[in-house]
Amino acid sequence: MAEGRQKLKLLHLMRMLTEETDSECGLTMAQILERLEEVGISAERKSIYRDIEALRDFGLDVRTYQRAPVEYAVEDRDFALPELLLLVDAVQGSRFLTQRKSDSLVRGIKGLASARQRTLLDKRLHVDGRIKTQNESVFYSVDRIQEAIARRRRISFLYFKYDVSKNKRMQHGGDRYVETPVQLVYSDGYYYLVAFNEKHDGFANYRVDRMDDIVVLDESAQRNERIAGFDAQELEGRAFGMYSGEPVSATFLVDEEAMCSVIDRFGRDVHSVPVAEGMARVSAVVMKSPVFFGWLAQFGDRVRIEKPKRLACEYRDYLARIVGAYGD
Repeated sequence: MAEGRQKLKLLHLMRMLTEETDSECGLTMAQILERLEEVGISAERKSIYRDIEALRDFGLDVRTYQRAPVEYAVEDRDFALPELLLLVDAVQGSRFLTQRKSDSLVRGIKGLASARQRTLLDKRLHVDGRIKTQNESVFYSVDRIQEAIARRRRISFLYFKYDVSKNKRMQHGGDRYVETPVQLVYSDGYYYLVAFNEKHDGFANYRVDRMDDIVVLDESAQRNERIAGFDAQELEGRAFGMYSGEPVSATFLVDEEAMCSVIDRFGRDVHSVPVAEGMARVSAVVMKSPVFFGWLAQFGDRVRIEKPKRLACEYRDYLARIVGAYGD
C-alpha cells in the first residue's frame, strides 16, 4: 500500500500546487511535506525537488519564489484572476441562464482558480436586480439549434408568449413552426434564433427561451442567396431588442448630452457631423418598431428624427397614443 501511495506522490504534488497556489501565495517545502504526510506519503526534500523539475519538464509553470521561507507556486494558468472575474460576472449577469445553471457554471469557473483566488471570486457572486430565466431547457435548445445549423436541417418547434394571467399561450394556434435556422444571436441578455420563413419569404426572430420541444428534422434546410448573404453584425447594428420591423435609413439631430448613448447603440463608426454648438447630425439604418420608438423616447427632445418625415410622423403618433392612454 505504501509503495502505491509513493507512485501517486507526483500527482498529489501537482494537484496541491495547481489548487492551492498562485503568484501571490505559494507553498513552502515544509507545507508540501506536511500535506503529503496527511495522505500517507512520506518524502524527502531531494525527491520533491526532482518531482518539481519533472512537473516543469511536463509543462507546468512551477515557480520558485525567494521569500522567507522559499515558496513554490503555479503562476501561469489558463485564466488570470481578472479573466475569471469577468467570466463569473458574465455568467451571473446572463438572463438566459436559470439560477441553477448559473450556479453550476460558476462552480466550474471556480475550479480553474487557486484557493486564494476562489475566496476572491466568492466575493463577486452577487449581481443585484438580475432577473433570471425560468426555462432550464434553453441551454439544450441552443445546442439543438446549433446541431441543425451544422447539419443544414430544418427544425420544428412550438413557440409561446405569456398571457395576462402569466400562463403560456402557444402561438400559431398551437401548431408547430417549421423553419430553416440561419444563426443564433445573443442580444440584450437573451439568445435569439434568426430563421428563414419560407411561407412569408423572409427572416423571423424567435427568443430561444420561448421555444419549446425543438426537433431537428431530416428535411434539408432552405438555401438561397438571402440566407447565404445574411449578416448578423448588420442586423445587430440596426435591430432594437431583435424586434422584427422595416429597416429605415434615418437622420437624427442629437444633443451632445445624448451622444454617448447614441454611440453605445450604433457604434463609434456611426456617421456623425457637428451642425451647431453642442449638436450633431447622425445617420443610421434602424429597424422601425415600438422598441425603437421606446428607445428614442428616453431622450425626450435631446434626440429628434430629422428624416424621413414619415418616420417622424409615425413616432409623433406613437407618443400621442401613449398620452391618449392616460386621458385628461
